[in-house]
Amino acid sequence: MPEIFIGPRVRKSPFYEATVRWGARAFTVYNHMYMPTAFTSPEDEYERLLSAVTLWDVACERQVAITGPDAARFVQYLTPRNLASCEAGQCRYIVLTDAEGGIINDAVLLRLAANEYWISPGDGDALLWAQGIATRSDMDVRVFEPDVSPLQLQGPKAPQVARKLFDESVSELAYYRLARTSLNGIPLVVSRTGWSGELGYEIYLCDGTRGDELWETIMAAGADDGIAPAAPSTIRSIEGGILSYCSDITRDDNPFVLGMERLVDVDMQADFIGKEALRRIRQEGVARRLVGFVADVAKPLPGNSEFWPVLRDGEVIGHVTRATWSPQLSQYIGFANVPAECATPGNRFNVESEHGSFNVSVVNTPFVAAKKVIEKA
Repeated sequence: MPEIFIGPRVRKSPFYEATVRWGARAFTVYNHMYMPTAFTSPEDEYERLLSAVTLWDVACERQVAITGPDAARFVQYLTPRNLASCEAGQCRYIVLTDAEGGIINDAVLLRLAANEYWISPGDGDALLWAQGIATRSDMDVRVFEPDVSPLQLQGPKAPQVARKLFDESVSELAYYRLARTSLNGIPLVVSRTGWSGELGYEIYLCDGTRGDELWETIMAAGADDGIAPAAPSTIRSIEGGILSYCSDITRDDNPFVLGMERLVDVDMQADFIGKEALRRIRQEGVARRLVGFVADVAKPLPGNSEFWPVLRDGEVIGHVTRATWSPQLSQYIGFANVPAECATPGNRFNVESEHGSFNVSVVNTPFVAAKKVIEKA
């Protein structure tokens, strides 16, 4: 693959120098920032994620801060998920929708206070979208990018490392809860969230000048637990049914295509962008669905670097969004976007790839359930 030039035009995270020092050997550009994509190999990093604990530089998840007297009403206007029960100190997984119900981005929403929210998005200009909406609204809000850069501490031993770093109010957080804290005077927000399907935390640095210090502090705390730097695991995310924006989710998809009905409440009183469109789609149904599949492949194949065509009776009917070999299942698995009438488990298709053609069967997801409950120390 071609190399990515590391230059001044693309932003570097506060942890960039530390990741290079710890062996980062490949990067991608995500939200206009360099993100490490490899330290060793995907398989090695996956095994460390499942057996010990890993630290990821995901500062490229650029936060969208929303504050002001109308912050709650404005955030609700951006998403079809009913946020009435979301209290300060809680997180929610949300999608941001456009006027036609298409997905602008998916994100973790953090409610830090009554009138203070962060949206932690996937790859896309969510900040510009929210600022544009705010400019044309009558709501009293401020929408801006704060000095906030997240790390992810993920793996079964993540709670053990967190207990060395933080007190019980932070290390024993319930799933999708958050807390403000500090570490050696470094201001942080910690949430019990992550993109791994394993136990973990997101640690949001609130002072970009102290990124190197924070990275080294966490690595030192996890040394006895086998901590290692890693990139977000495509393998484990697919196993866990965790979707990726720009791959599994695009602007052409709406939440019903992706099986995200639980994130849509078209009957709530509050208004949101795309409400009428999503009400119509719910009533009429969707033409396409994102499905999981298992392939008739006996040995590991590489993942896809482009959308592979899905065929039925020789006709292209859809495409593979992401695929990978699952070490836990000893199967080649993935997601495909296909006609809704073909989405029933058991349906079979053919996939054409640069590695040859193979048959797949539609299955329910997740392939491997996410781990959410921390055992008490």
